[in-house]
Amino acid sequence: MSSHVRPVSRRRFLGYGGAGTAAVVLGTGALGASAAHAYTLKKEGLFTLGVASGDPSPDGFVLWTRLAPEPFAADGKAGMPDRRVRVEYEVARDEGFKKVVRRGAAVATPELGHSVHPEIAGLQPGHEYFYRFRAAGEISPHGRTRTMPAARSQPRELTFAFASCQAWQDGYYTAYDHIADEDLDLVVHLGDYLYEYELTNNNRRGVQVPPQFGTETFDLARYRLQYSLYKSEAPLQKAHALFPWIHTLDDHEVVNDWADDTVIAGRHPNPDPAEFARRKAAAFQAFYENLPLRRAQLPSGPDIRLHRRLPFGRLADFTMIDTRSHRDIQACSYGNGTGRTRDCDERLDASRTVLGDEQKSWLLDGFSTSEARWHILGNQMPMTETDWDPGPGKWLWVDPWDGYAAERNQLLAAAHERGVRNLVVISGDRHQNYAVDLKRDFDDPGSPTVASEFVGTSITSGGDGADIDATGQTFLAANAHMKFFNAQRGYVRVNVNRERWRSDFRVLPYVTRPGAPVSTRASFVVEDRRPGVQEA
Repeated sequence: MSSHVRPVSRRRFLGYGGAGTAAVVLGTGALGASAAHAYTLKKEGLFTLGVASGDPSPDGFVLWTRLAPEPFAADGKAGMPDRRVRVEYEVARDEGFKKVVRRGAAVATPELGHSVHPEIAGLQPGHEYFYRFRAAGEISPHGRTRTMPAARSQPRELTFAFASCQAWQDGYYTAYDHIADEDLDLVVHLGDYLYEYELTNNNRRGVQVPPQFGTETFDLARYRLQYSLYKSEAPLQKAHALFPWIHTLDDHEVVNDWADDTVIAGRHPNPDPAEFARRKAAAFQAFYENLPLRRAQLPSGPDIRLHRRLPFGRLADFTMIDTRSHRDIQACSYGNGTGRTRDCDERLDASRTVLGDEQKSWLLDGFSTSEARWHILGNQMPMTETDWDPGPGKWLWVDPWDGYAAERNQLLAAAHERGVRNLVVISGDRHQNYAVDLKRDFDDPGSPTVASEFVGTSITSGGDGADIDATGQTFLAANAHMKFFNAQRGYVRVNVNRERWRSDFRVLPYVTRPGAPVSTRASFVVEDRRPGVQEA
């Protein structure tokens, strides 16, 4: 079983269809852009997919756009020619771009889907900036972003939203209109930015879908096309343009419930390892091409490094982890059609990993060295135990951390023993809202609470949802550590100061038609040095 990222040679990388090194560096703006061809527009509109910024640091951020005059072109090239195009960018202190502090150029290459990812540095910490692009004489919409506070500073507060799971076919992205109205420092997206499924006219939006979307995503052209459809949504573009985003991925950016590439007959969701490696390489490249990610997150064929830390002064550390790329195969009776199983010894095996050796060591080192008051763990799937059986037995999903219980216990014990001041886990995946106490050992009724977790619902996945459905009633009865459940759509807004963390569960009554209002269904707090959630 694999538990770490395997090195991939440049030859193997290119053999999977990845972009060459020169194309990558050109797209970051690290090399001069003089090699780009002039491009004469034959139709208006290069910036149909919007602009974005991400992974902020105290002195900068990464900017993003992708040139796409025909975003739904069936070949995945978005109407662009097979040539390099110069893309200029400006960063200013004001919305009118009278106080420009950075100018530069990057090269949009066909190898990277004509996306650019210029990395901006040397700016002032904790400041707001505006940015825009220019290509072939056309100016993009402008975006707004901000740098993180200085590394040793003590910010008064942090406000952010986290979201996940935005199946286009399941509803409208109204939640992003409401996120855009919030006063935020940044947005964290915890995965399932898109879904790999084919799209047909039988969708919850009730709209016609072009025929090129009628197949599942397998190759680079098809993944690019899926991103183009998702990113064409105006509410999503608006939220991207207003705040820097921090991204990770979960399963559907590749395929449902994927895990490493080890085949176990009759139980593994993945096909032949070589075939799946090609699919992962295509999926990861499209993920990079369409999001504001730094060069450090550029995939190498079927491998990608997504675990990283982003400090918000000494108030908080964002520790982003990857629970897909390095995991052992799911335990027990995965593949019985439900993903749930009666308890089994395999899920308790101490040798099983969801993080992999290298990432786990990196995470534990961070527990020891972080000086932040709040340690925010950006995690794709619920870490808490979610038992479906209110009786003495356990009935669990084994794709999330419940299938890797020993490593979860090791992680929570390490945080406790190494003196992490306030560990708060933020998670997605489940299309449900939870507020949860994380126990050092869920098999021990007397085990102490050592951390807190907030699981956020989906933007659209699952359709309109409900307040407390049958699953919620079961979970609340079976899991004493779960203090709140809700299954409506929406996002979580978080405000953190030196004394407490507050999570507001922001929910929409419907998503299968546009225009839904938003309200706060419940609010929970975590007090400094007091692990566990309390209703506000």
